[in-house]
Amino acid sequence: MTTLHRSLLPLLLMMACLPAHAEKADKDKPINLEADAVTVNDAKKTSIYTGNVILTQGTLMIRGDKLVVREDKEGFQHSTTYGNPQTPSTFKQKMEGKNEYMEGSGQRIEYDGRMDKVQLYTKAWVKKGDDIVHGDYIMYDANAEYAEVIGGGSQAATPATPSGRVRAVIQPKKKPAAGADGATAN
Repeated sequence: MTTLHRSLLPLLLMMACLPAHAEKADKDKPINLEADAVTVNDAKKTSIYTGNVILTQGTLMIRGDKLVVREDKEGFQHSTTYGNPQTPSTFKQKMEGKNEYMEGSGQRIEYDGRMDKVQLYTKAWVKKGDDIVHGDYIMYDANAEYAEVIGGGSQAATPATPSGRVRAVIQPKKKPAAGADGATAN
């Protein structure tokens, strides 16, 4: 296996474990990666991609200024995507069985392959369909199906959250369509 292929393997494994409910077929798609430069350290099991990084795999797209991927001693993958103050790091992926996407943004996005946990830091937001949540820190634990959002006070203010507090917009659930006889389905 070539050095470049060994360095992409951790990335492939990392992407296969992104948040639950993502398009399942994505994990079987090839990873396409663009960056201005890449540094691979096989001894330390790290790869660092820099400069307008764009990663795509099926419906998944991740963008950032820098992407660092490392493999721990047990073979679990960990990654961190960095943005900058003008252009934060972002992700977008189609939801399984639905014609809608989950997307999000933060200055830093971390993925822990061992815990199957995604964390977004600094002026973060995550949108699923028409629902959206803003906070200075957003964490989603796929194993526990648990999420946490924390505001950052006035120093974390954005146009969407002028006070820096957590803000969520959750749309009402759609009611079942009326049946042919005019009765509402249960």
